[in-house]
Amino acid sequence: MGRLVRKPQRPDLDLQIAGLEGVLQGGISGMQVAGAQPGDNYLERMAKYVPAEIIAGFMLVNSILDQAVRAGGPKAAMAGFAVTTIAQGALVLACILTPLFCWYVREQGDAWIVNAIVSTIAFPFWAYLVGAVAFANYHDGNLAAILVLTFTVVSGLISPRPFKSKRQVRREEAVPTEGPRLVEALSA
Repeated sequence: MGRLVRKPQRPDLDLQIAGLEGVLQGGISGMQVAGAQPGDNYLERMAKYVPAEIIAGFMLVNSILDQAVRAGGPKAAMAGFAVTTIAQGALVLACILTPLFCWYVREQGDAWIVNAIVSTIAFPFWAYLVGAVAFANYHDGNLAAILVLTFTVVSGLISPRPFKSKRQVRREEAVPTEGPRLVEALSA
């Protein structure tokens, strides 16, 4: 199991005919299907969309900023900058790092683009839950818990599209779908 959501793979009919590599991958009604891989299920997607590594790093920075605010009050400053401004910058930086992290840890078969989008949208919800200094004036723990719970449950419903088999790709490339080439293909 990788860190990112895995795309399901459709069976490759070429493998079924030539050599039968990957047989016994599971099939419909006892029928063997070569090369079919189901991808991640709902619970796995729900867990993998949480940007845990970015949240962990953000929590460390946020705790330092929180202590600075507690010691210096609402007008606290670090290196001449207001702590709340630094906190907002840290929040934006973490949102930028989330898709970069997804790209960095990707492996063959990962739906890293879908994972990056959902995780980047999820990050502010999690930052709000952990009490980000950037949200200090608006923080409500009960609302934060409801928002994270709702987003996490809904995010598990987002499933990447499966990979296309070689035969499907060749078929789509061979048949034009519009314009004069379609008329030529239909008349041939």
